[in-house]
Amino acid sequence: MKTFILCGGFGTRLDYEGKLKAKPMVKIGNKPILMHIIENFCKQGFNNFIFCLGYKSESISNYFLNNNKRFIKNIKKTKNNIAFEFNKNKIKFKGNLSFTGINSGTGGRILKSYKNLKLNEDFIMTYGDGLSNIKIRKLVKFHYKNKAEVTLTAVRPKQRYGVLKINKNKVKFFDNSKEKSDVYVNGGFFVISKSAIKKIKSNNIYWEKEPLTYFLKKKTLFAYKHEGFWKSLDTLKDKNDFNEMFKKNKSPWKI
Repeated sequence: MKTFILCGGFGTRLDYEGKLKAKPMVKIGNKPILMHIIENFCKQGFNNFIFCLGYKSESISNYFLNNNKRFIKNIKKTKNNIAFEFNKNKIKFKGNLSFTGINSGTGGRILKSYKNLKLNEDFIMTYGDGLSNIKIRKLVKFHYKNKAEVTLTAVRPKQRYGVLKINKNKVKFFDNSKEKSDVYVNGGFFVISKSAIKKIKSNNIYWEKEPLTYFLKKKTLFAYKHEGFWKSLDTLKDKNDFNEMFKKNKSPWKI
């Protein structure tokens, strides 16, 4: 099963680094966060990727085709796509650099890439800025068991701020532990059936809006609960947190 990785967003909250490169190219330890994501998938037997490129796409294409060219073979260029094979340090995969434009929505990036490669199959989708120790095979199995059109991963991120309970303007409870929230959020790991592509009507569509709302109303949207590690790279603090974990040899996202 192929995996789409959305790599086209603007890293506006990452200070100067977000202006220099695509967010998936921000380094965690000794390599870009994108490579951490790829390695996790490869270790679970998923090694066929479509990188949906947009903002600063050249930073990703240069990383693979120039910086790592000695590990690349079988490059095939077509309109809006470059296919290649990668083999380095036991990480072996097939990749497609799918150029989807700077201003496409997340749904549009999926649609353009799906059409670029003339696909007609179910697929996995995730974002190029989040790390988790989620078991992908269990996610896929859950999807088919429930006969879902779309399955998302529900996670409980750590609270960024202390929690208050207030009664008549008086604080009755204060928790500054920043433990996991009681609320589940979309963790960004999806299994998507091929029928769902029809609901992405244009390149400006955001996957998280109209399409997901449609499947919610249709009752074919399911949530796979993941209680393990999950964290996204949104801010400079997130980057520093990731690097601190890596430096201490504690990388809880590793499979």
